[in-house]
Amino acid sequence: MKRAVTLSALACLLAATAAAPTAFAGDGKPEASATPEASGTADAKATKTAKKKIVHKLAPSLLDTVPRRGTLRVCTTGDYRPFTSWDRKTEKYSGVDIEMARDLAKSLDAKATFVPTTWASLVADLDGGRCDIAVGGVSITLPRARKLAFSEPTRTDGKTPIVRCEDKDKYRTLEDIDKPETTVVVNPGGTNEEFARANIKQAKIKVHNDNNTIFDEIVAGRADVMMTDASETLYQAKLHPELCSVHPDEPFTFAEKAYALPRKDFQFKEYVDQFVHLAKHDGTYEKYEDEWMK
Repeated sequence: MKRAVTLSALACLLAATAAAPTAFAGDGKPEASATPEASGTADAKATKTAKKKIVHKLAPSLLDTVPRRGTLRVCTTGDYRPFTSWDRKTEKYSGVDIEMARDLAKSLDAKATFVPTTWASLVADLDGGRCDIAVGGVSITLPRARKLAFSEPTRTDGKTPIVRCEDKDKYRTLEDIDKPETTVVVNPGGTNEEFARANIKQAKIKVHNDNNTIFDEIVAGRADVMMTDASETLYQAKLHPELCSVHPDEPFTFAEKAYALPRKDFQFKEYVDQFVHLAKHDGTYEKYEDEWMK
């Protein structure tokens, strides 16, 4: 008898528990997590709201804004022939990458407008929105890649010496160059200065602010060596018969040149990549380079 009463009481308790109402929050409303249906609905709404916020925060791509604006803003130093050169007399830019920038703008139904920059401020200018792209023999480096994106490379290059021709056998290695009696001239703020300071410990490093006249320092004997990209040494040797490029086919370093782009505009980068790829394979880039190098 007692056992029957006990079982009956237990059955009533279980029935009451199963019929208990949903848990309530302090405001008298059911908890959001009380049922799977309520939880799923709340999560879906939260996800939808978050997506809307993300979409609203995304800036429009330059792939759309450049044609709408009608101009492609191009940062360039104007002091690195054959890639970019500013003519003070005509007040016009020229160079391999200048022509490429004009073609890129035309492909976007726009015109290229050039924004003066320096090697020291190029990253900040592009990252800060002063321009849409930076061109002119820009080398891809890891420090730059932390703040900028880069297009498909336009060419490979590397640091090599340019010296007076009578010294071409004197300064072939870094050990030959890094001696107390040697003066190495550099332009400030770019990869040339970075390379020199990383590798030259005994020779004197002389900073020359005007990259357009820096090679005259070697011709005049006020400096002995400049280490810059092999492409530039070949071009400057062509302009200055007194100067010779030292082993341009076997430079000290490996580097690639490309066009610098805003880091987060993936659509624009993809378009510029395609533009460069086509120009490298249909003869366009080679034609512009031959006009300067040959």
